[in-house]
Amino acid sequence: MPAKPPRTATRTYRIGWWIGRAIVIFVAGSVLWVLAYRFVPPPVTITMLGDLAGGRGITKDWMSLSAMDPAMARAAIAAEDGNFCTHHGFDFTAIEKAMRRNASGNRIRGGSTISQQTAKNAFLWQGRSWLRKGLEVWFTTLIEAMWPKRRIMEVYLNIAETGIGTYGANAAAIRYFNHDASRLSATEAARIAAILPLPKRRGAVAPRGFTRRYGNAIVRRVAIVRGGGLDACLR
Repeated sequence: MPAKPPRTATRTYRIGWWIGRAIVIFVAGSVLWVLAYRFVPPPVTITMLGDLAGGRGITKDWMSLSAMDPAMARAAIAAEDGNFCTHHGFDFTAIEKAMRRNASGNRIRGGSTISQQTAKNAFLWQGRSWLRKGLEVWFTTLIEAMWPKRRIMEVYLNIAETGIGTYGANAAAIRYFNHDASRLSATEAARIAAILPLPKRRGAVAPRGFTRRYGNAIVRRVAIVRGGGLDACLR
């Protein structure tokens, strides 16, 4: 009569089986989720749910990238990710520069690309943790592999927080300038881009101090983005 396997070995096998199954489900589920969002606008994000839970409500108004004034995408590239069209999700040079700048005690800033921010906004939660950062890397890799650059920019410009309870460039244009994002000027687009890092603290209407200076700098960079073809992947 064959000897029974030790209980410890059996328990280890079962744990390994469940872990393996969980990994397969997560990988398959996340791939299908990302594939769906290539064609369907994200109906809601975790950040939006936080606003709803807090009783603030949300305002969003999806607009396709083709309908949006090109100045908005150029302003986003100028402000957030100058190498958007050439990297594959991660700009390691920008990350290194941000780490050196932060280590020197200057104004804290990140090195996240628009692709990384899209992955975070669409699939994850805000905040800083190694778990969230690891998942951000995974989802960034997926969207870069499964979405064209135009789709990444389109989703980013439609779900990024642009004010308290306000999401997307179109909702921001209506809130701040009383017209939709199809008629944004370079200055208006730059002001929206300037508030993206801190949308709950900065305003696009009559900005002051750093926000005003930053917006003016973005306006100048928009011309560089257009003239230098830094938005070529969106044309």
